[in-house]
Amino acid sequence: MAESDLINLYSKRILALAADIPHLGRLEAPMGTARVRAPLCGSVVTVDLDLDDGRISRFAQDVKACALGQAAASVVGAGILGTTPAQVARARAQLAAMLKQNAPAPDAPFDGLEVLMAARDYTNRHASILLSLDATLQAIEASGKTVSA
Repeated sequence: MAESDLINLYSKRILALAADIPHLGRLEAPMGTARVRAPLCGSVVTVDLDLDDGRISRFAQDVKACALGQAAASVVGAGILGTTPAQVARARAQLAAMLKQNAPAPDAPFDGLEVLMAARDYTNRHASILLSLDATLQAIEASGKTVSA
């Protein structure tokens, strides 16, 4: 990887997002919890959440990831409250398509994930970028709710 590629990949915006992750921490007595690890890099995200009337009403995440995973968690944390399981599933599918198939960025409220388009060519980073949404979907399932896009 050339130095200019690294500079583009770790842009100021990505680093700013990574430094300011909303809803960082853990919830007491959540309805659903999930811990997901990216096997290639070892990044880990744990999500705790509650759902009320089919929408995420409480959310916390413990993020131990690279700057790209942290940036993704930041965008997810900023937009997650009030979303439905279907919206989260759609965002996860759209983010994977953006990274792997050159598709557009996910819909609002997760459209800020567009900042991670620079990581498309770095497939070894994709799992870390997807961690927050993967952990959120697993936490929804752990709460007893079904997830469909």
